[in-house]
Amino acid sequence: MRHRVRDLLLLLGCVAFFSDMVWAVELKTNRSKALVSLDEILPGGPPPDGIPAIDRPKFVAPKEADGWLTAKEPVLAVELNGEARAYPLQILTWHEIVNDTIGGRAVSVTYCPLCNSGIVFDRRIGEKTYDFGTSGMLYKSDLVMYDRQTHSLWAQMEGRAIVGDLAGVRLTMLPANTLAYGDWKRLYPGGQVLSRDTGHGRMYGRNPYDGYDQPNSHPFLYFDKVDPRLPPKERVAGVLIGDKARAYPFGLLANRKVVADAVGGHPVVVFYRPGTLSALDHALIAQSREVGATAVFSPVVDGKVLTFEATAGGFRDTETKSLWSLLGRCYEGALSGKALRPIVHIDAFWFAWAAFQPRTDIYGWTPSSR
Repeated sequence: MRHRVRDLLLLLGCVAFFSDMVWAVELKTNRSKALVSLDEILPGGPPPDGIPAIDRPKFVAPKEADGWLTAKEPVLAVELNGEARAYPLQILTWHEIVNDTIGGRAVSVTYCPLCNSGIVFDRRIGEKTYDFGTSGMLYKSDLVMYDRQTHSLWAQMEGRAIVGDLAGVRLTMLPANTLAYGDWKRLYPGGQVLSRDTGHGRMYGRNPYDGYDQPNSHPFLYFDKVDPRLPPKERVAGVLIGDKARAYPFGLLANRKVVADAVGGHPVVVFYRPGTLSALDHALIAQSREVGATAVFSPVVDGKVLTFEATAGGFRDTETKSLWSLLGRCYEGALSGKALRPIVHIDAFWFAWAAFQPRTDIYGWTPSSR
């Protein structure tokens, strides 16, 4: 598996070079400022920008995207200031970074296939806006981004610069959800979908990491000890509030559909909805197995903590019997029009969440759970 993934990453770099005919940028990172050992940052195969970020994204209406995007395929969904956009993983898998502006806010939409982590960042630091590219390197098997302004290196899983002039600076993570395109479209029929017209020739819809997400398989270029409490590539929804980190395994969520909890003294509710496909299973994403989708919210509405239960079409609070969507909007009942406050979470493989949050606990886990 390791050799096959290396070959695939090299192929991605070759495809980028020969189809785009551009030389990779030469990174001029200030390596004298480093928060981690430079020996831990490993070449992944492609050169810098060998996997090209999308800097001038184009968007289409759902009606047009329906021609090439199936209902259960995964999209990374973002809504800011009333503007809703969906970024299909069939595109992000080949580009990993989209530098965009949503609702007037400059963002970087990122996806690391090796960690299965879709994360959206505010790309402003103070008064300055940065844009990001792929460095071609990995840290703990995670995408290492670089900013084009200072060439500092950033670990995607934590949004932190780990080498360079900006070492120690963190980007602000923004709420985002990976869910089925059809579910997103029903919630945002007037939303926009990232177009396949990216300026790059890629086999969108095909998964270059065929079979990579088998739960017990070992991560690519990961040499630390894998936390043995869960299989390396079991999917988890990771939540960090203050200094308290907790992981919610997808297997547990698939059984319960709703989990009420408190993290760092703050009440949270975790929703799970079946149906969403993996982007890393079958060679054709549309034929992959279902893994489901998650969302995390504060359950407090108008000063009251609500209790939720799953329904056939979504979720219902037991206090008012109002109906809620996976993305936390009430669409029927006494609270119609209300929205739950999203809590930033990261859907990722367990090994990656535990690597960057080594003090994490696992909801529902005990030593007898092994």
